[in-house]
Amino acid sequence: MRIIPAIDIIDGKCVRLSKGDYDTKKIYNENPLEVAKAFEAHGIEYLHLVDLDGAKSKHIVNHSVLEQIASKTALKIDFGGGLKTDDDLRIAFESGARQITGGSIAVKDRATFISWIEKFGSDKIILGADAKNEKVAVSGWLEDSKEELVPFIKTYQKEGITYVICTDISKDGMLEGPSFELYSKILKEAAPGIKLIASGGISTFDELPKLAEMGCEGTIIGKAIYEGRISMKQLEEFISKSS
Repeated sequence: MRIIPAIDIIDGKCVRLSKGDYDTKKIYNENPLEVAKAFEAHGIEYLHLVDLDGAKSKHIVNHSVLEQIASKTALKIDFGGGLKTDDDLRIAFESGARQITGGSIAVKDRATFISWIEKFGSDKIILGADAKNEKVAVSGWLEDSKEELVPFIKTYQKEGITYVICTDISKDGMLEGPSFELYSKILKEAAPGIKLIASGGISTFDELPKLAEMGCEGTIIGKAIYEGRISMKQLEEFISKSS
């Protein structure tokens, strides 16, 4: 299972929110590149970079942070937050993203999202399926949709999607443990071949082997690292044992 630390960006700074609420913003570092380099120094290969300003303003904003991290580390970056147009995607890939995550657009503009899968291939496009009570949430989680989570994922699997990041919003940034039941349900009900990336609520190291055992392809860890609940040394050891 891949370990994918998260860096969320507001005003060019590394922050974390709780349950996606911008009013709960906590700044952890003024310099995201410094954070990314620290991850890399501990054997981390992947990074989940979220443009929270972009999610709010509905277009890419913090591409300079992406470019800086991509050009000064070897991290394989998946980038999301406010990607709505072909131009947003062009900027993200030109700035060094290996993959992009589309969430709201997959709900609100299916034709565009499907055209991205066709144009760039399923290894480049990740479906962001963020959920609240098993319904998909959009617009930086500021809106609920009527889309049921598992059927939504299965619909896009038919369009060629393999990578799916699922965040249970009720768990995100709360350090209360991930949604094991929800991930188990997705892995059981979705079409075979899904590469499910668990996100939200990771709070202790012991949860990681459990997610790996269930069949999650990756897990995104944010606040647990920043608050010192999971040490970089533990992640380094997990990665070296898994490889």
